[in-house]
Amino acid sequence: MSSSTASAPLATSATPANPRNRVILASLIGTTIEFYDFYVYATAAVLVFPHLFFPTGNPTTALLASFAVFGAAMVARPLGAVFFGHLGDRVGRKTTLVAALLTMGIATFLIGLLPTYALIGWFAPLLLVLLRLAQGFALGGEWSGAALVATENAPAGKRARFGTYPQLGAPIGFIIANGLFLIIAAILPSDDPTRPSDAFLDWGWRIPFLFSAVMVIVGLWVRLRLVESDAFTKTASAGKLVKMPLAIVFKLHWRKLILGTFFMLATYVLFYLMTTFSLSYGRAPESPTEPGVLPGLGYSYTTFVLMLIAGVLFFGAFTWLSGPWADKFGRRKTLIWVTTGIIVFGLIWVPLLGAGFAGVMLWLVIGFSLMGMTFGPMGALLPELFPTNVRYTGSGISYNVSSILGAAVAPFIAVWLWTLGDGSPFLVGVYLAIMGAITLVALLLSKETKDIDIDR
Repeated sequence: MSSSTASAPLATSATPANPRNRVILASLIGTTIEFYDFYVYATAAVLVFPHLFFPTGNPTTALLASFAVFGAAMVARPLGAVFFGHLGDRVGRKTTLVAALLTMGIATFLIGLLPTYALIGWFAPLLLVLLRLAQGFALGGEWSGAALVATENAPAGKRARFGTYPQLGAPIGFIIANGLFLIIAAILPSDDPTRPSDAFLDWGWRIPFLFSAVMVIVGLWVRLRLVESDAFTKTASAGKLVKMPLAIVFKLHWRKLILGTFFMLATYVLFYLMTTFSLSYGRAPESPTEPGVLPGLGYSYTTFVLMLIAGVLFFGAFTWLSGPWADKFGRRKTLIWVTTGIIVFGLIWVPLLGAGFAGVMLWLVIGFSLMGMTFGPMGALLPELFPTNVRYTGSGISYNVSSILGAAVAPFIAVWLWTLGDGSPFLVGVYLAIMGAITLVALLLSKETKDIDIDR
């Protein structure tokens, strides 16, 4: 059945289940908040936590410990996908999305209240790990629900375009999180470009975490106004909901589960190299004098974050543009070309990063543009792989298991390869290219999904 046939009831209904503006806002604002919370932690993992929660005496070791905790959340994400996926496929998308948003918001707020290692010793990193796991657990249920709200309510022929709205939460959340850190750093300036000021380390870093409470309240207000999609309502009315969505996914849809996981692999690795590793590499001194410090680009925190934000604007623009392209040319064809571009990009890191400011900016623009083009179509592609009664569970598991294979280890592997290369990023770029090649194979083994019946 064609996508236009599948979407006809939504396209012709005089009173759609959820008006277009409500769908866009509900899918966008929730992921914006969730990614804001995640980016706040990612930034603090580079700037703050090595000093306050992992004081090992060796800067690189402290950074690796902080990144290890960052990656721990990725391990919790598949568990969140199973838990929230079960709720989403059993009781509905709306209730599940509200629960995921509350879990993330409370965990982030509590990180802002944590005592440091100097006050309570090893209990400080332990509590940080627990709250980080709660963040990952919540995000495991957030993305797939937001993607389903967008795609199950999309008009005929526009599923990929609507699927980009939750994806836009990533660049918007990045800009808000890093912009807020930038403002605080400007108010509490440091004389040492490699270390935040004492005031920033004492209390300034807590503000972005506490501010998340305001954003969560706004997100809850929007999501509580949603009603269930026609796809879920029809499935429930027909008595086709299943008691154990997880079992059905593994029994009947295991091949799509595996393919979906590898579809996201290159996306995740690129995502966290461009947003997390790049901040470490960009701020590292060109010629370090302290033992254990790796060489990098030598930019100040403020300068490099402004460069990152400029790059993320391309991330947002190409995320939005990728939707119409995927609707016109198909998800598979679009992603095959983009993934090929990611492989080539990984192999030209050294000449780009060695070409001064212009080369670094070009590296950021290319990387974030590719990020938008690969991330955007995923909002439609992964939900389209699965039928309605297991869609929340299936898309969520694929998306979040890939987070372990990609995002959980990407910053850690990148720092190791950075060390192995004596400060050169060449091996980090090769790592990205290899992950891109794995994703390309998965795409070549797949079938196009743009014309499937979303109500099936």
